Amino acid sequence: MNALRKIARLFVIKNRFEAFVIIYALALGATSRGAAYLEEYPGLGGQLLFAAATGAVFLAGAAILDGLRAQRDLKELRAQRIETAS
Repeated sequence: MNALRKIARLFVIKNRFEAFVIIYALALGATSRGAAYLEEYPGLGGQLLFAAATGAVFLAGAAILDGLRAQRDLKELRAQRIETAS
């Protein structure tokens, strides 16, 4: 069970640097997918699909960064609660 927890921790975003690396990887994939859309659907349709693919990265990136901020705030609140309980 302990080994499983260690493996699971590899898939947890722990800091902002890791978050930005993941967001960068998402952006690379989205632009690649968007380029494929432009080839498959020339014109306005492909451009709209490209914008949707890349726009999703902005939403996902914001959610990842907000989640990190919420985790940090929760950790600080728990630390304050422990200090005041002592």
